[in-house]
Amino acid sequence: MALLRFLKSALTGGRRLPAAVPVTPPGPQPEINALIEAHLAGDPRAFGQIVNRYQVRLLNFVYRMIGDRERAEDLVQEAFLRVYRHLDRFDRTRKFSTWVYTIASNLAKNELRNRSRSPLIAFDQGRTAEDEEPRVIEYEDAASRPDQLYEQRHLRALVDQTVARLSSHHREVFVLRELEGKSYEEIAEIMHCNLGTVKSRLNRARQSFAELISPHLD
Repeated sequence: MALLRFLKSALTGGRRLPAAVPVTPPGPQPEINALIEAHLAGDPRAFGQIVNRYQVRLLNFVYRMIGDRERAEDLVQEAFLRVYRHLDRFDRTRKFSTWVYTIASNLAKNELRNRSRSPLIAFDQGRTAEDEEPRVIEYEDAASRPDQLYEQRHLRALVDQTVARLSSHHREVFVLRELEGKSYEEIAEIMHCNLGTVKSRLNRARQSFAELISPHLD
């Protein structure tokens, strides 16, 4: 989609941006499996290394899903607690990132369902995205000019605010595909649906996103 390609290019300056804070890449599956084996063998550092590889991306994912930074931190902590408790049962033939995203996604969806049953939280949800400064972790290029950084921050905030206005099931598939770069197969597993559903929801999510953001790009 042309609009999404434009936004990605504008946000990154056409290249991958270094993180503002040190972030260890998730790494290939054999590397993750080795850390899992080390943890199960009693290495006290291994699980911390697993957490370091995924916590920033998971936090951004959950935050974009629920729109509450502090609650997102709680849910990511709960996700890793569940990973810790059940890591001995993880099937190493599966992709670890898909498993941990599935856990985080389920917690985020439970949070949204609980909110819908609470009048107090429902009232808080009525606040617009503009009422809060977006707090998704920033990625910057230290060599960029201040005006370029301002434009990137402004556009990033606009993207996050627009994503927050999508319906929950459109938001999830949009974030997983367009912001997290997950494959259709991974998204289907995370969302517990078939590929056809993923593709149809993603098409509708992209259309909704384009309709919502286009007036602000003139």
